[in-house]
Amino acid sequence: MSVTVRDNVAQTRYEVFVEDQLAGFEDYKLSPGRINFLHTEIDSSFTGQGLAATLVKFALDDARSRDLTVRPYCPYVAKYIREHSSEYLELVPASDRDRFDL
Repeated sequence: MSVTVRDNVAQTRYEVFVEDQLAGFEDYKLSPGRINFLHTEIDSSFTGQGLAATLVKFALDDARSRDLTVRPYCPYVAKYIREHSSEYLELVPASDRDRFDL
């Protein structure tokens, strides 16, 4: 199974593909120096394959590489950051962490 993630800038979302089929996406909104993650969705025919985690990890790593702070409005992204706090908590400004239960 070939999994690919890419940033679809025109639609302001990260997309995950299995083979050549769109399997899910992560909507975001960019602001100067910040990315707000809004919603993660995986097509029901692809659930249970770890694609949401793959998608969110890619998006967070991309935010880091672009020196963006993160606001995880999407509950799944917030949960992922909580579960991987040693890797990603520093992306969320300390002043915003309580707001997202981090």
